[in-house]
Amino acid sequence: MERYPFAYDPSEPFIQQVSDWIADVFYDILPEAGFEVRDEQIYMAFQLERAFAEKQTIFAEAGVGTGKTLVYLLYAICYAKYTRKPAIIACANESLIEQLVKPEGDLAKLAQHLGMTIDARLGKSPNQYLCLNKLEEARYKDDEAELYTDMYAQLPSFVHTYEALQTFHPYGNRSEYPQLSDKQWNKINWDPFQDCFVCDKQHRCGQTLSRDHYRKSADVIICSHDFYMEHVWTYESRKRGGQLPLLPPHSSVVFDEGHLLEPAAQKALTYKLNHSIFEEIITRLLKGEIRESLAEAVEEAIGQSGLVFSLLAKQSKAVPGSARKEIVYTAELLAEIQKLSDVIAWIEEDLALESGLYSLDEYQLRIVNEHLDMIQLALSLYRQKDTVISWLTVDAEGDTLVLMPRMVKEVLKEQVFSQKMPIVFSSATLSSEGTFDYVASSLGIERYLSFTVASPYAYAEQMKVYAPKLAADQPLTMQKTQFALQSIKHTDGRALLLFPSFEELNQFRQALAEDEVAAGVRFLFEGDQEISHLISSFQHDEKSCLCAVTLWEGLDVPGPSLSNVIVWALPYPPDDPVFMAKRKASAEPFAEVDLPYMLLRLRQGFGRLIRTRDDSGIVVLLSEQLHQNELVRARVQAILPAGVVWNETADFA
Repeated sequence: MERYPFAYDPSEPFIQQVSDWIADVFYDILPEAGFEVRDEQIYMAFQLERAFAEKQTIFAEAGVGTGKTLVYLLYAICYAKYTRKPAIIACANESLIEQLVKPEGDLAKLAQHLGMTIDARLGKSPNQYLCLNKLEEARYKDDEAELYTDMYAQLPSFVHTYEALQTFHPYGNRSEYPQLSDKQWNKINWDPFQDCFVCDKQHRCGQTLSRDHYRKSADVIICSHDFYMEHVWTYESRKRGGQLPLLPPHSSVVFDEGHLLEPAAQKALTYKLNHSIFEEIITRLLKGEIRESLAEAVEEAIGQSGLVFSLLAKQSKAVPGSARKEIVYTAELLAEIQKLSDVIAWIEEDLALESGLYSLDEYQLRIVNEHLDMIQLALSLYRQKDTVISWLTVDAEGDTLVLMPRMVKEVLKEQVFSQKMPIVFSSATLSSEGTFDYVASSLGIERYLSFTVASPYAYAEQMKVYAPKLAADQPLTMQKTQFALQSIKHTDGRALLLFPSFEELNQFRQALAEDEVAAGVRFLFEGDQEISHLISSFQHDEKSCLCAVTLWEGLDVPGPSLSNVIVWALPYPPDDPVFMAKRKASAEPFAEVDLPYMLLRLRQGFGRLIRTRDDSGIVVLLSEQLHQNELVRARVQAILPAGVVWNETADFA
């Protein structure tokens, strides 16, 4: 079989030949198969040519309907075949990943109409796989033990027995369990505190088998932003531990919905400290023959860790719209943190002596040392408080202290954007007021190419926007619910309701329970089931309504099933520790942090409505600020597609 989908001449520049072939694809080959010629798509193709030829970073801002995915896939796949290293397509969320690889997705279209063989494999985030140890625990101890027992019984037979290697295959990812709620899934999925190094099931684990599978891809590995950033953050530590990095060497990276890379980086580039995990790992030392002084130090460290986390729980407060609790630091708390660091330092010094006596299991000792090194590195950040952002989260593992170096962009600048390879940021919303500075600055990108190409759709005829006034003397939730239901009645369901937070989504959910009009409408709520399954249900049950927090981008539902986008509130960033730190570092926090974030996300929300030339519908904005703040109203109106009329009534005719 030919290596390339065109006749390659080694005497000519490769990327120029790719560009010429892609022009033929968009001008001739795909139109013959029924695709329309899109000038915007062809313009984007010629812009990407330079990025791949010069191995540069490029911001490719292309509106809905330009067909940008096909463009970057063609370049990335051809370049992968040329370099013999796969391209990485990093998507903002799991629903975007599913759209790429589904039977009617863009990869399947290219393979079908261009006669290409494309080796594309999924590299899903570890938390998208079940953990056999957590499943084992849940089927004996959880209130829903019967549910988890049934899941355990349906695992591949090789999980329970010792069969030949060739019978192994990947299994156990989130999409295989669509009926589980997020809460149920979180009881059995992998989390950062699982000690996979010493797990006796690791070679039969679905996550491990998946990694073996996707690393062998010849052309494309599709993963999430989170996963790519996890690869960056753990690259050196995995090599030190004798493990392969999460991703193999690759030829290029495409960040689809690239404006969302920063929060993914913040999520990955963190240190996580948890008392129960610390206690479980450090007590392994007590299982060997150790000196009494070391045993006493281990007991002291456990007690000191418990004290620190007790103080953290008392001195943290919830932040509306965020799962991150703000920590109020006092002299007492900082002193106790220092004491914990001191006792861990003593243990580390003593372990160096103890290891020479060979009284401890060498592998277990290495795990303990790695964990203690991580804790010490994290706690050392407190000696330079201006360099760290911290918060507390609460989940099934208890309280977890999360620490993030303030200069995340310095890590990205050094470990991602200093590499000499094509890096493509693709999105309909990368710029703010005609410049890419907001996104580039937040990621530490100094040199880049960029372009903007508008959507080909006639929004003035296809979209209507309503921003009804909310009365100051009536409860906001009640008013918003009534306006939302009026618009839903007008479109006979077919609505996507976008919320800035799960708290607001749940407020609406409670309000629905008391409203008779809502009784005849089927509402689907994010978190009740696996997200791609929910989207499929929404798309195929035409009159249903989908309520979501994370689907401001990445949702592609063409046709009448999505005829109404209801924005419950303007999507400002939460007042959590991360954004509080960004505001502190800014001369004009509202103008430089809050407003650009909100406008980018709102533009994405608008983009869910019109997905084809035949689509039409309404956008409903439920925000009192639009009628109280002239600046905000003007900025929101400015991001509307040209010609779209602004209505301030609830007359949805």
